Amino acid sequence: MRTLLRTLAALALTVPVVAAVSPPAAQAIGPNLLPVTVTNNTGRGEAVHLYVIGIQLSSGRLGYVNQAGTFNPWTGGALPPAPAPDVSIPGAGNGGATTIQFPRGFSGRVYFSLGEKLKFFLTPDGLVQPAPWAGGDANRDILFDWSEFTYNDSGLWLNSSQVDMFAVPHAVSVTGASGATRRTGDPVANGRDNVINAIRGTSGLANTVYARSDGTVLRVLAPGKAASAGLMSSTYLDPYIASAWNAYTGKTLTVVPFGDQPNTRYFGRTSGNVMRFTNAAGAEVASFNRPSSASVWGCDGDLPAPNDQVVGPISRTLCAALNRGTLGTIDTQPSTNAADFYRNNPTNVYAKVIHQNMQDGKAYAFAFDDVGAFESLVHDGDPRSAGLHLTPFTGGGGSNPAPTGVPVISSLNNKCIDVPNGTFADSTLLQMWTCNNSNAQKWTFTGGTVQAGGKCMDAQAAGTGNGTPIQLYTCNGTAAQQFVLNAAGDLVNPQANRCVDIAAVNSNDGARLHLWDCVGAANQKWRKG
Repeated sequence: MRTLLRTLAALALTVPVVAAVSPPAAQAIGPNLLPVTVTNNTGRGEAVHLYVIGIQLSSGRLGYVNQAGTFNPWTGGALPPAPAPDVSIPGAGNGGATTIQFPRGFSGRVYFSLGEKLKFFLTPDGLVQPAPWAGGDANRDILFDWSEFTYNDSGLWLNSSQVDMFAVPHAVSVTGASGATRRTGDPVANGRDNVINAIRGTSGLANTVYARSDGTVLRVLAPGKAASAGLMSSTYLDPYIASAWNAYTGKTLTVVPFGDQPNTRYFGRTSGNVMRFTNAAGAEVASFNRPSSASVWGCDGDLPAPNDQVVGPISRTLCAALNRGTLGTIDTQPSTNAADFYRNNPTNVYAKVIHQNMQDGKAYAFAFDDVGAFESLVHDGDPRSAGLHLTPFTGGGGSNPAPTGVPVISSLNNKCIDVPNGTFADSTLLQMWTCNNSNAQKWTFTGGTVQAGGKCMDAQAAGTGNGTPIQLYTCNGTAAQQFVLNAAGDLVNPQANRCVDIAAVNSNDGARLHLWDCVGAANQKWRKG
């Protein structure tokens, strides 16, 4: 996962780690101080308190950032841990917004609590962060949550997280230099209640929902935290794990850990309780003992994931497959068809219902939920602003209908034509994005049009020349919305007699589409998924 700070134990030190797979340091772009607007649409009346804590990347010092974006190192730690100074930033009331600043070269968390300030503590080695799954934690009866981020010379990574718990519904967004905004993490209407009720109604999981004495549901604990606290069976997933593991005593598991390196493959077979992996040359490169439920929940223990190019990538792929329930039945991993996830019994109900109740299907419900790009993360290499959006606890949100149609996949990069943010608004420019089975990538070919979300692929302003942008627009029966996918794989607008083309042969996420003379190049070749 892209978690930036990890809690080692109940009331233990948190050791900062930059776990995001960020590009190498590059020439600085974006502002030295990135404005981040925290909006409060919770529908609740409590005061909101904000905290920006983490690590200064250049020095390795732990500290906090004030509202103006100034970094301050922690001082005054003691044993037993001493109360940390109050570094809270006042947040806006319901319907309002507060702007904070991320300084470049900082990685950490933004905490937000409702009604009561959080209690942090300091030891000589660092900060003790809230751990409400632990008995006696000072923050157990406070309603709070957090998002995680890294802002450096290569841009901003910002994600919501449900890896430890599901508490305050919130979304994250980033706006780049082009003015385009990407947002994720919004729940569907009544999504928070849906998650809580689904967990309460599942045998063996009801105690993982924690409510305060006044009846306020504060959080649903993730399975690993709940099991370690004795609130659910510590062997809950064991029957499925054993079945999936043993499936490879008689067949081979193929792991293709890098989407951009399809020829890098590892092959696993189980003998006894050990699954051994070989490379294409037949040399053994990794082995794993059959993991416990705890190892699967945490993606650690028997599934260690070092920061290397072989063992770690295989381990994270195994962990994602075991959490999603596809190991044992889908023999090439990672599986990226969300329709195949969580169909096993027992299954990770926590992850299943959280994903089901997100508008775009994305969440960070376990440590390696980013395998296959199912995580609630926004990234921009040249950001201009960002947002944290505290969303309604009840009502609000939107529908999450089952996707219809098919993905339209490029021969250049095996990525999909995508409606940014799943926002089906007129004039939304279409882009390329890693295929993720979301509504934003489901296209229906009907009557000579290509439609998503009830709207049509459209040549902007009925343009016919090279460089005419491809957008989404209300279907209107004009020639600008006629597109034909021919047998050669060309997606042609007959009026212009030109092809849908990935601009500048850009193979990255976010690449734009336009019309261009048909030349038969890979960036003009398409297929239905």
